[in-house]
Amino acid sequence: MTARSAPDRLLAVLAAFDHTHPALSLTDISRRAGLTLTTAHRLVGALTEWGALERDPDGVYHVGLRLWEVAALAPRGLALRQIALPYLEDLYEATHENVQLAVRDGSEVVYTEWISGRSAVGVHIRVGARWPLHVTGVGLVLLAYGGSELQEAYCAGPLESYTAHTITDPARLRRMLAEVRRTGVAVSSRQVTADALSVAAPVRGPGGAVAAAVSVVVPHADAQVPVLVPAVRLAARGISRALGWQPEGRQH
Repeated sequence: MTARSAPDRLLAVLAAFDHTHPALSLTDISRRAGLTLTTAHRLVGALTEWGALERDPDGVYHVGLRLWEVAALAPRGLALRQIALPYLEDLYEATHENVQLAVRDGSEVVYTEWISGRSAVGVHIRVGARWPLHVTGVGLVLLAYGGSELQEAYCAGPLESYTAHTITDPARLRRMLAEVRRTGVAVSSRQVTADALSVAAPVRGPGGAVAAAVSVVVPHADAQVPVLVPAVRLAARGISRALGWQPEGRQH
């Protein structure tokens, strides 16, 4: 077995934390990172001193503010969120439903912003949450515009199912992706929960490549897709322009 390098061990400690494990004891970190207790203690101490981890009075560790400070520098994170937020707020005011902004990281979609109202349909989303690309509207958009190599590799892998409506057939997924590219919008119906439908559109960067996706999630029972599509497209177009994208024919 190859010995793990010091950076690998440090990253393993940080990777021990996730949305279902936001607070861990030293023993938990040791177990989840696959490290001896002595090694975990040394690395956790160094990370805590730097500010990547914080220890509460009960001896439980949490991700520290120093990591948040560094993560805020990511151009696809806080910077994108700040540019997009006015348009997301407009979309929320027009619908009073869940509004989301997301980017792709490998074969997953990562949510960078989420606005929700009291009466909006429940969703399993929070900022920083990850989901497979094929099960959400934003994920379908990002997969559809991710290139043929990504799509073929993704369709060849197992397609995880969450409800009876989740797309698990590669041929059907390929057809859906082609439809997204044709129409410029994705509609994901009851794929994550049986009561929700999302409508998503691509956000383009200065060169025209798709950099993110924006969506609105509504109750499936009374979803009015023809009404939602123009609103989502308008928000996506506004964010794209704010990022520096110019429609064809208006390039200088």
